[in-house]
Amino acid sequence: MPEVNMPRLSDTMKEGVLSRWIKNEGDQVREGDVIAEIDTDKATMDLEAFDEGVLEKHLVEEGATVPIGGPVAIIGTGAGTGSGKDTPAKDAEAPATTPVSPAPDTEPHKEPATDRQPASAPETQRPNADAPSGRPLSSPLARRIAKEHGIDPAGIIGTGPGGRIVRADVESAVTAQSQEPVPRRDRAAGAPDAATGASEAESREIPLTMMRKVMAQRLTESAGAPHFFLTNVVSVDRFFALRAEINERFAESGAKVSVTDMLIKACALTLQDHPQVNSSWAGDKILQHPRAHIGVAVALDDGLIVPVVRDAATKGLEVIAGESRSLAQKARNNKLVPAEFSGGTFTLSNLGMFGIDNFTAVINPPEAAILAVGATTEEPYVREGQLLTRQVMKITLTADHRVLDGAVAAAFMRDLKRTLEEPLRIII
Repeated sequence: MPEVNMPRLSDTMKEGVLSRWIKNEGDQVREGDVIAEIDTDKATMDLEAFDEGVLEKHLVEEGATVPIGGPVAIIGTGAGTGSGKDTPAKDAEAPATTPVSPAPDTEPHKEPATDRQPASAPETQRPNADAPSGRPLSSPLARRIAKEHGIDPAGIIGTGPGGRIVRADVESAVTAQSQEPVPRRDRAAGAPDAATGASEAESREIPLTMMRKVMAQRLTESAGAPHFFLTNVVSVDRFFALRAEINERFAESGAKVSVTDMLIKACALTLQDHPQVNSSWAGDKILQHPRAHIGVAVALDDGLIVPVVRDAATKGLEVIAGESRSLAQKARNNKLVPAEFSGGTFTLSNLGMFGIDNFTAVINPPEAAILAVGATTEEPYVREGQLLTRQVMKITLTADHRVLDGAVAAAFMRDLKRTLEEPLRIII
């Protein structure tokens, strides 16, 4: 029988979380049908079937972590259809070297208020076979979340088919529980832990998402590189005047260029003149890239992702603005595909909108550098004996010293400052 295996959905993926079954046991499946959703280190993606037939058996429960290549389901003729999706994972035909087990430390991606089911699937196809008599029906994922937060499912009203308790019901109960006032306890009962300063009962355990796990691994890897930092103060009066003129001129078309869009273009153009900065560390060699693919750090609830604007030096500001806006929206909706968040050669991290004046960013390996952009502030200066004010922005380059020397990075920053202070260079 054809097995459905966990695919590799990103270049850094080693395992995935099967967050939701779309197809039930016994459902007819055609090639290309989405049968489940997979949480990776980057986004939530669809698991498609490569065979036609009947989905005979779910080999893992919702919320289970499965290594790449590990079996998750069986598609056959329908003769071997299992009794339900709560069949223990030990029945899977997985090799002994790739065990499949639920991962209590992984938080699945949040979904809409109800579990999706195919219109043709009757409610009786999804009973909770493990539930003791008199207990409410609930999905495996709902039970696991309830257990993690110490919530009794018996007190939850299910909104799923037939009153079944689904993930959204448990999450609502968790929210309600967190808003309840904490009862006062005597000092002995709630004595703080000596190491953390908080009692165990007061601490909240937050499971790591796949994205957060991989972020930790990659940032630890980045910390092993010898870093150095260069900061420039850029006068941006003309930069903002040009941005305002562009947006006013093209207002009718709906195009709106952001500060980040102009920084993407400026960085890409400057990298063309400084190819050494547009490089990456490859262990026993350095890879120098002929094209500038600019990654832009986007903060999500579960971590950080870096969608990439490709060939930014050859694109106009209107195109860059449209792409960056679309990529950011996809990132926040966990809809990015691997080609949209891989292959970057240089990264931009802008925290100016949060009022941060200046900061140093961590290199996104294997890239050689990342630019951190702070907020625009007003400062006094003297010109021809007169005291005036101007808008300034601080930019800081973090560089990998294995790839870049100080003079090379300084030359890049000098030319980037000139481009930002003479912004017509961005569009000419």
